[in-house]
Amino acid sequence: MAIPKDWVSIEIRELEDLPCLRYAEKPDRTSSYKLLKEMVVDEGICSHCGTCTICPVDLIILEDRPLDFDPKKGCMGCGVCVAVCPRYNYKPLSGLGDYIDVFAGRSRRFEGQDGAMVSEFIACALEMGEIEVALFVSRDEMWRPEVVHVRKVDDLLNRKITGTKYSFASLMPELHRIINRVESVGFIGTPCMISGLRKLQQKVPLYKRKVRLAIALFCTENFYWHELYEFLKEKGADLRNAIKTDIKKGKFIVTFKDKSEFSISVKEMEEIVPSGCLACQDFSGVEADVSIGSVGSKAGFSTFMIRSEIAMRIFEYMKEREYVELAEAKIGVVKKLCDYKVKIHPYPRDDESIP
Repeated sequence: MAIPKDWVSIEIRELEDLPCLRYAEKPDRTSSYKLLKEMVVDEGICSHCGTCTICPVDLIILEDRPLDFDPKKGCMGCGVCVAVCPRYNYKPLSGLGDYIDVFAGRSRRFEGQDGAMVSEFIACALEMGEIEVALFVSRDEMWRPEVVHVRKVDDLLNRKITGTKYSFASLMPELHRIINRVESVGFIGTPCMISGLRKLQQKVPLYKRKVRLAIALFCTENFYWHELYEFLKEKGADLRNAIKTDIKKGKFIVTFKDKSEFSISVKEMEEIVPSGCLACQDFSGVEADVSIGSVGSKAGFSTFMIRSEIAMRIFEYMKEREYVELAEAKIGVVKKLCDYKVKIHPYPRDDESIP
């Protein structure tokens, strides 16, 4: 088969050694994406992580809506979309996972959602030469997520880059786009995105070589941006006037430019929780190099769970340079949230529970 010149995904040689998985229903050369559609999307368990957009013919559509497909692009039957999907033959991850150590910390250089420890880890990784670029989620004036490249420490002073947006972002398509153009990448995402990255690294060696640092954000649920924006607007909270969004103690909190706050029970937001989130039980990002969130730390600090040697090297670097103020992290509180997510997101689930 001739390879179209305008392919924008990974180089075809990276797919040549990737055989189709041995399915009971082995796909023919035009139906690989149909397995993904039938077994993941139609089942309501797609996490919208975007890993499958590695598709060499750009058949998979990842926008601010459920995953879709353009079969006119012509599926080549490679099976890569299913091979890298963390929700195909899905077995939920949960709990605290393996970790080397856990701390609470606050960056002495940056402002962020809480302790700005995501920014600090990335800044140190850049300074150490561990990564060349990091993919961050920024936002526009309406809090619509936008993916940006962070190459310099000073880039992290931009407050639109730091902080949680609680909306799906196209990080994976951007990773696929740049993977051949850079030597080393730092990746920040929700637990489901980290699972997608790890599946990708198992199947395509290029990603294992180049994605050096994976940071997971503690996560219970995420939202489609347009649904979150409209929902909050109807409740009287216009994100155009917001400077911060947060979830604490069961409340979704919006802080505005005039320092006033709006809060609503997360339970009241159940109508806009995507079905794929309801199948996820991984709160702490058990497959990451380091997992970070506010749970288990005092105000103004972030809990971070170091899970790999590269994360420990970066942590030692920031300690030596006194870039971080440390405090005690209450890992028991993190565990409670891990257990709570399993409780509210049972899987397998009854069909009646799927929105």
